[in-house]
Amino acid sequence: MTLFATAPDGVRLAYETVGAGGDIVLVHGFGSSRAQNWRDTGWYETLTGAGYRVTALDCRGHGDSDKPHAVAGYGHDEMANDVLAVMDAAGLASAFVMGYSMGGFIALQLLVRHPERVRKLIVGGVGESYLDSPQNLRDRVADPAVRAEIAAALTAPDPATIASPTARAFRAFADQPGKDRLALAACMSAPTMNLPRAVLATARRPVLVVCGETDALTGGPDGLAAAFPDGRAVTVPRRDHMTAVGDKVYKQAVLDFLGA
Repeated sequence: MTLFATAPDGVRLAYETVGAGGDIVLVHGFGSSRAQNWRDTGWYETLTGAGYRVTALDCRGHGDSDKPHAVAGYGHDEMANDVLAVMDAAGLASAFVMGYSMGGFIALQLLVRHPERVRKLIVGGVGESYLDSPQNLRDRVADPAVRAEIAAALTAPDPATIASPTARAFRAFADQPGKDRLALAACMSAPTMNLPRAVLATARRPVLVVCGETDALTGGPDGLAAAFPDGRAVTVPRRDHMTAVGDKVYKQAVLDFLGA
């Protein structure tokens, strides 16, 4: 059943709770939804079957939540407050938290701003490209220039004019039925506010970082995991950004991490 929480700025946030047991909150990726990212990939079944109660939300601009077209409110720090609003509405003082891609960016903000609400954190689809360093020269979705290119592609009148393969892929994903490209463009236009290594080093919760072996958007998980005092890395063989999320290697790694 779809329930609704209210964000600090009045945006309605859709969420649902399934199963019984230890609480885990799921935060989906950009352009996706709780259904597409988590339910349809088998995560609900995996987690509830292992004795967890799942609370999954639709981020603002996505799924059944409100979809503002203004950039304000889509910063990852602001969307971390949306997760808190859902947790409060669901009666969760603390929980395990898992975010994928954009959801991972949001979950990292939640971890450092409100560590008392996070028992353990799983970050999927976010890797070394999150970190700023001279060695990290890949064309990364964390780069403001790349994000601006994607946002422009989302509002382009003719998709055939989009030159960047990455931007074309994001446009095709956003063109799926039921999605609001203008809301997604606003979301992509907001500042990412990536956390520096010095801040990540202050995290005092266990963190698991999972990336697909061939994920060109993220890089590998090892560098980001190493930035945390208690970080662990898992690479999903032969999977990219879109195919890693439902992989059995990813799921088993999460169950092992939660149960440790």
